[in-house]
Amino acid sequence: MPEASGQEKTEPATPKKRQDARKKGQVAQSREISSAMILIVSLGFFYFAGSWMFWNLSEIISGIYQNINSLRFANIGDASAFSLKVSYKLMSVLLPFLVPIVIAGCFANIFQVGFQITPEAMTPKLSKLNPISGMKRLVSLKALVELAKSIVKILIIGSVAYLLVKSDMQDFPALSHQEVGQILVFIARVSLKVCFFVCLAMVILAVLDFLYQRWQHDEDLKMTKQEVRDEQKQTFGDPQVKARIRSVQLEMAKRRMMEAVPEADVVITNPTHLAIALKFDAEEMIAPRVLAKGAGYVAQRIREIAEENQIPIVEEKPLAQALYKMVELGEYIPAELYRAVAEVLAYVYRLKGMYGQT
Repeated sequence: MPEASGQEKTEPATPKKRQDARKKGQVAQSREISSAMILIVSLGFFYFAGSWMFWNLSEIISGIYQNINSLRFANIGDASAFSLKVSYKLMSVLLPFLVPIVIAGCFANIFQVGFQITPEAMTPKLSKLNPISGMKRLVSLKALVELAKSIVKILIIGSVAYLLVKSDMQDFPALSHQEVGQILVFIARVSLKVCFFVCLAMVILAVLDFLYQRWQHDEDLKMTKQEVRDEQKQTFGDPQVKARIRSVQLEMAKRRMMEAVPEADVVITNPTHLAIALKFDAEEMIAPRVLAKGAGYVAQRIREIAEENQIPIVEEKPLAQALYKMVELGEYIPAELYRAVAEVLAYVYRLKGMYGQT
């Protein structure tokens, strides 16, 4: 059975699998989000600045037609100058409309997947030119789903537009008795109403499609149990990775150990090569506990921290060696060392004027 052999893709994608897929440009992305965003920005522009754009374009076009008979170009330079003048005027009208649309499209993509540049995804692949592979993509389940979504979108948007136009159809016969300006106002009002509800429908469809794309992306990235095991083996089985992990763990443990030294009651040394920091609280501990220990440079650092925090340092070579060999970090001292450690603590308490509390 496939599941028994570990070939069924039942495991969620690991962070590494997701990162590798992202590098290849495989991300959860809905084109409907971009379409809805562009449509909303376009509608907003026409609502607030549509009349400005309409009258400016009308002025440019009417200016060309009114002077079409008087246009005489003596040479190619005059024709180029006239073309540039018209082009500049057109761009001055169209750019305020086109720039927000481009920004909206970019924002929609960044909103979904963040800012990323994927050279691997942009690299041309000859395999994509294979007609057999192309036919397989056309008849794949994913292509059929996309076709079904497109049909549903057309039906929904078409139905919304039809119902809205139908609600104003009783006013159409009266337009024949209206002036051109009134007809244009009526058409603009109906168009804006249709566009508004189409935008609303597009937003709803975009949200649903985005959720579907996220789910489909997670399904596509699922792994078999064997793939998960292979990835873990590849990641954590590398000797360099293991060494790096051990180094980081040791560094973190050493840092925590050094942070605990100021809480110690005494530091026992041998006197230069070993240092062991002990703490004892009769109300909370059953015996003195080792907060920090080390040899060489670590021992030197423990002594320095003890001196900075005015913690007594006692030179007791046999006891220091026994504690270093027998007791691990964070453990209580064994019973055979109780007497020796008690004598040291009693000495420390006497130094602090606390002999009566021992």
